[in-house]
Order: sequence, then C-alpha cells, then structure tokens
Amino acid sequence: MSGPEDGEPVLLLHGFPQSRRAWDQVAPALHAAGLRTIAPDQRGYSDGARPVGADSYALPLLAGDAVGILDALGVESAHVVGHDWGSVVAWYLAARHTGRVRTLTAISFPHLEAYWYALRHDPQQRQLSQYIAYFVSPDSTAGLLADGAEPLRSLFGDDVAPDQVKHYLDLHTRPGVLDATLNWYRSGSLLAEHEGLGPVPVPTTYISSDGDRAASRVAVDRTAEHVTGPYRFVLLEGVTHWQPEQAPQRITDEILRRVNQCPGR
Repeated sequence: MSGPEDGEPVLLLHGFPQSRRAWDQVAPALHAAGLRTIAPDQRGYSDGARPVGADSYALPLLAGDAVGILDALGVESAHVVGHDWGSVVAWYLAARHTGRVRTLTAISFPHLEAYWYALRHDPQQRQLSQYIAYFVSPDSTAGLLADGAEPLRSLFGDDVAPDQVKHYLDLHTRPGVLDATLNWYRSGSLLAEHEGLGPVPVPTTYISSDGDRAASRVAVDRTAEHVTGPYRFVLLEGVTHWQPEQAPQRITDEILRRVNQCPGR
C-alpha cells in the first residue's frame, strides 16, 4: 500500500508471470495525483498464500481474495485496475461484486464472455490461445524453468526492462512458485465456459494494444457488448502485451481519466 492515506483507493491486480512490481512505474504517478494504491502479490505469487492444487485457483476464489483484501483494509469499494490475469479477476469483480468496484480499468484481456465467444467462433482466437495447452500440461513448469529459466524469460522478449525481468524470474524460480502460478491456467477458467458472467454496470475502460496477442479483434470488439455502464476503449500503438511496463504514462493517464470522471460514491 502506498500513497496518501486519505486518497481514493485503487486496487492494482497484476498478471502472469509478473508480480505487484508490474505497477512500479504506474503507482508513483497515481500517488502524485492523490490516490492510494493497493497492489498485492496475488494467490500463488505471495509467500503467504500458495495453496496446492488447481482447484484452489478457481476464478471465484481469486476474486474472493481481492474482496478479502478490501475487507481487511476497511475499504468499501475501490477503483479496480487489472492487467492480463489481473484483468480477468477485475472483470469478474465488476460483474459479480459490483458494489466493491467504483470503476474498472481492464488492460490486455477482454471481458470473459467476449473471449469465450471468440474461442467458439473465431479461428484467430483459437490460434492465439494455443499457448494455454502448454501452460496447463504437466511438463510446463519444468519446461519453462529449463536452461536457467530461459523459456520463461523469453516470454518478455525485449519489451520489459532487464531489471524488471530479473525480479520476475527471481520470484518464479523460487521452489513451488511457478507451479502455483500456472495453476491459474490449470484451473480451467479460460478454456471452459461457465455460466454467463453477466454484464458490467460500472464505468469501464478497456485498454488493448496493437502488438498484444492475448485477444483477437473479435474478442476485443465484442467486449463493449458486455458493459452497460459508461465505456471507453483505448488502443495503444507500438505496444505489446506488457502495457504497464512499456507504456506506464499512458496507462496512468487512462486510470486517472476514469477515476476523475467517477470519484468515490
């Protein structure tokens, strides 16, 4: 937690294979604007919360962790920001725990129902999602850690600063960490459609980028259909999947734009 104690709370949810450090360049700018940030290492990434077994990483449990954090801090509702898997959790929070979410800023990953639609109907999305089959395989942990974790490092390419990549690798090469964080995929939340998640009624900004291969154009475009509150779509040019690290100022600007349009209620 950082920033002024009386500032409006912003819950920052990171993705895979990152950590709360994904927000290192975003959080200080939010603090300077008077906001208070809450940036947890999520389940599996935190030394204090690393249960065994994929069932322990089901999406309702991940969202329940976020609600539990707000409860423990006495925060009734927060502006919620998520990237990658953090975005998946954030969409779920905004749809199923609406009273706890003031605004939503989802980065990279689309609304789950838009994603599931694209998986059924869009060959491009099925191709983009092929990596998941490897991540859920029994051999994925050992494979990603082979050769000094070079396969894991290669996921970042040259798009994330070396010192940031080193932090992520230092975390994920600790015993049990990568196996736990891969359980987010092994839980089946991305590939098995569940009951309809439902619409998101809170003011929402969805940020994608032209170099991000997480979602097809079909999934990106259909996301708007699942937001009933005020909606803004932002496409970042010249940016890949690692938006918080590559374009921190743009991400910060969009968070502040959304927060300032919808202050605490």
